[in-house]
Amino acid sequence: MPAPVASILDYDCGNLRSLERAFVRVGAQVRMIERAEDVATAGHLVLPGVGAYGQAMDRLSRRGYAEAVSEHAAAGKPLLGICLGMQLLFDESEEFGPHKGLGLVPGRVRMFDKDRAADHGVRIPHIGWTAMLPGPTRSWADTILADVRPDDHFYFVHSFHGRPADPNCVLAEVDYNGERICAAVYRDNVIGFQFHPEKSADAGLAILSRFVGLR
Repeated sequence: MPAPVASILDYDCGNLRSLERAFVRVGAQVRMIERAEDVATAGHLVLPGVGAYGQAMDRLSRRGYAEAVSEHAAAGKPLLGICLGMQLLFDESEEFGPHKGLGLVPGRVRMFDKDRAADHGVRIPHIGWTAMLPGPTRSWADTILADVRPDDHFYFVHSFHGRPADPNCVLAEVDYNGERICAAVYRDNVIGFQFHPEKSADAGLAILSRFVGLR
């Protein structure tokens, strides 16, 4: 039986090699998507991203990727957004904005509360390894996070975070010095991680393995 294929969208907004290596390590094939028309033939599609929200959306739109990704999601095929890629799944972001997003997960991307951070002596951006907590409405059983243990930590680096309009879309949160931040979001076949699974050691690899159906 051939190995499953992870199709990674390449739109010049991130270092894709660590993500490619991670999927190869779990036994998947990797296909880089470099044309909008090729999205239609993707099965498990990954939307990575680092950098500024507005610039990323502009590149997705100009190259025809925004419409293609939306059609992929509407067809019920698996879609995974990582870091900025997760934030792009939302309706809009206030980062140097507002900027409209893909609108696949109702909600808004907002910056950390600077006053709260100052009062608690924490820094922005949130950088480092953090354990996750289940979302407010469900457990991780039978989800892509089913293998995550309470002592597993995941690598985060971000100044903005998504706030889903529907709390049922929150799969995981992190406690950032008293503030609960959405760390993983889902809506039907659409999943987003604020953390980097490809940089999160064995716990992150287990999640990527589940995404492509190897667990």
